[in-house]
Amino acid sequence: MLNSGDTSWILTSTALVLFMTLPGLALFYGGLVKSRNILSVFMHCIAIACLMSLLWVAFGYSIAFGDGLDLNPYWGGLSKIFLQDLTAESMSGSIPESVFAAFQMTFAIITPALIVGAYVERVKFSFVLIFSALWMLLCYAPVTHWVWGGGFLFQLGTVDLAGGLVVHETAGLAALVIAYFLGTRNDKAKPPHNPGYVMLGASMLWVGWFGFNAGSQLAANGNAGITLLVTHISACAASLSWALYE
Repeated sequence: MLNSGDTSWILTSTALVLFMTLPGLALFYGGLVKSRNILSVFMHCIAIACLMSLLWVAFGYSIAFGDGLDLNPYWGGLSKIFLQDLTAESMSGSIPESVFAAFQMTFAIITPALIVGAYVERVKFSFVLIFSALWMLLCYAPVTHWVWGGGFLFQLGTVDLAGGLVVHETAGLAALVIAYFLGTRNDKAKPPHNPGYVMLGASMLWVGWFGFNAGSQLAANGNAGITLLVTHISACAASLSWALYE
């Protein structure tokens, strides 16, 4: 049965998670690069957001949350490609399936966008699009199915509330591999060109993380409240610890 409170919260969380990429991550990475490359970083983020959204609707959502029948432990199949059979009445728990699909889409946007930091200033724009597209469909979507879509890791009892495995581990490993093959930066000692943009972007990521983490409870309840509180307190402690270390 549809719960209007849960639906309203996930609608809000969807906007907050998209806000993390546009403009949060764009400003964060943009402030870290040379001034001549800031527009390039902005374009990387918005292009990834647009392309991942279309690919998520076309194939990603089905691979992640479809029913793969005999292969379901490993991938979700193609039964939901182009969101076929999804209507205004389709439900996912207590919220419309359309809202759930849009919320998960924002995760599929920000995860490949996180990897931008590994190759920023060092690759062509065509590489960004091709790599992000293939990585989302061949890596992110299957892992999402394994953990959140009823796949083999879910069946083993794996718990991942807000993407520690699905988002951060997959993006982190991909970034490490790319950085390894690209090699050491020649100008790695140069400071960020605009620390102000970095601060603004980090602040936007902080705010968006309330939707990212608390929204992952998929309900407007006490668990979402606790998650939101822990998210904020953890960020505060981490910020002060980092400042003290620096």
